[in-house]
Amino acid sequence: MSDHRTLPVPDGLAGERLDAALARLFGFSRTKAAELVASGAVLLDGAEAAKSDRVSAGAWLEVDLPAARAAPQIVAEPVPGMRVLHDDDHIVVVDKPVGVAAHPSPGWTGTTVVGGLAAAGFRVSTSGAAERQGVVHRLDVGTSGVMVVAKSERAYTVLKRAFKERTVDKIYHAMVQGHPDPLRGTVDAPIDRHPTADWKWAVVADGKPSVTHYDTLEAHRAASLLEVRLETGRTHQIRVHMAALHHPCVGDLTYGADPSLAARLGLTRQWLHAVRLGFDHPDSGERVEFTSGYPEDLTGALQALRGPA
Repeated sequence: MSDHRTLPVPDGLAGERLDAALARLFGFSRTKAAELVASGAVLLDGAEAAKSDRVSAGAWLEVDLPAARAAPQIVAEPVPGMRVLHDDDHIVVVDKPVGVAAHPSPGWTGTTVVGGLAAAGFRVSTSGAAERQGVVHRLDVGTSGVMVVAKSERAYTVLKRAFKERTVDKIYHAMVQGHPDPLRGTVDAPIDRHPTADWKWAVVADGKPSVTHYDTLEAHRAASLLEVRLETGRTHQIRVHMAALHHPCVGDLTYGADPSLAARLGLTRQWLHAVRLGFDHPDSGERVEFTSGYPEDLTGALQALRGPA
């Protein structure tokens, strides 16, 4: 079963490759767009086309989209180790453990922050997509630390705007391989989906603006502990930018980290932790800040790098 769409190519996509145009029009990756073209599910002005063909404004697209999967549902399930750092009528702030997703998504069968809150009796905002109610920002499954969820509709609206307008202080600590040069700097490089790997992101010329500031806190023989401030909030931003500098997060095998170093330090995920989150409270307007200490696996790896006391 499929969803048949017919539409003209918008002026803004004139000159784009067919796979890139499809990806932008329908919100899936260029790889999936290419697969759709290869399967014969796309006609351009009534004829089959190649993924690399350039489209012109007004050209007629006919696309058979795969049938949409049902949106994943929130399952109320306790999350071991998830601590509530703050709770009031408008927000709940949690310390998210590693291995927990922010909200349900297709294919994810593990626990989620919204499911854990539901199991604990918290009622959150109903704004946003049904499966991610109250979620105004996310942490990767493999990233731990501070995360805020909106409980009231007003808080959802105000916080979404604050994240969009970059008035939220998002501070992370990251252990990266080697020693960045300079020791303090800014990475300003656009990010979008990886051109060939669906599950990864990458620095690409026509990606979304992405800005990461970093400062070295400790330098060890094999790695450096950085404090990182995010100006934007793209998926995998710190991991992608650090890998682009050739200093991937220790343990981040997806983005080129050394598996032998990760094994030596006992890491099964990237060394990355959201240590601080600061924002104007959506009701009072007062500036609030919440912090989280390193979890056990990151502490153990850091102590191993520091060596004997």
